[in-house]
Amino acid sequence: MFDLEPIIANSGAELAAVAFHDLETGSEYLFNADEAFHPASTMKIHVMMEVFNQVEKFLIDLDDELQVVNSFKSAAGGDFAVPIDEDSDQTLYDKIGLTEKIGELVRLMIVRSSNLATNILIDKVSIACINALSRELGIQGVSILRGLYDTRASKMGIKSSITAHGLMQTLQLLAEEKVVSKTASREMINILLAQEFNEGIPAGLPRVIKTAHKTGWDEKIYHDGAIVFPEQRKPYVLVVLTRGIEKLENAHECVASISKLIYEKIQ
Repeated sequence: MFDLEPIIANSGAELAAVAFHDLETGSEYLFNADEAFHPASTMKIHVMMEVFNQVEKFLIDLDDELQVVNSFKSAAGGDFAVPIDEDSDQTLYDKIGLTEKIGELVRLMIVRSSNLATNILIDKVSIACINALSRELGIQGVSILRGLYDTRASKMGIKSSITAHGLMQTLQLLAEEKVVSKTASREMINILLAQEFNEGIPAGLPRVIKTAHKTGWDEKIYHDGAIVFPEQRKPYVLVVLTRGIEKLENAHECVASISKLIYEKIQ
């Protein structure tokens, strides 16, 4: 359906996976889509989903305030903290010891990819509940086992994972407004539309195209998963996961090139 191999080979990726679902035609394209990857920050979508799930059940409210802390229980025992120099958003560290609204923590987690906000929210809603919601929705290939920068757990083999297919399922359900409720799905999409890191899938599209997406990156890892809203048609979902690309800018270029090729092919 799409000839992506030359783009991937040119990037120098050790492994790349692509999953595409078109809500207009129902067509799908899967390439290495069931290969497991470290999720990086793409797992923050699933944290957000469980936050909205608990809001829907009146267990929490987006206006509730949580204490801003930087000490978390490791999945392997003991405590850990998020290094500020490893966080793409550092504004929240100025509020340690104070409080912040859950809604703002969700925004920072998605739009600015705040690792600190993510761990605070994980502590509130729990990893068990995050995974239970994915199972309830029938999402496969997504496993969240620890907070971000829980290096002790990582060294003991306690590692989260994600597949392109699983992230595609997640975003497809959001696009179909089937996550928690129609209203909650729309609110989550609006948060994803405000994403500030747009070097991947959006970079391959015309500027007028709206993209609700979440990136994730770590050492030699770069991912992007998106709901793309072309004009005058239903949206499509595109997920690109990469591993082993030496330079981040080359990973950006790879994902943007895949995005551009797919967009042009379906027009």
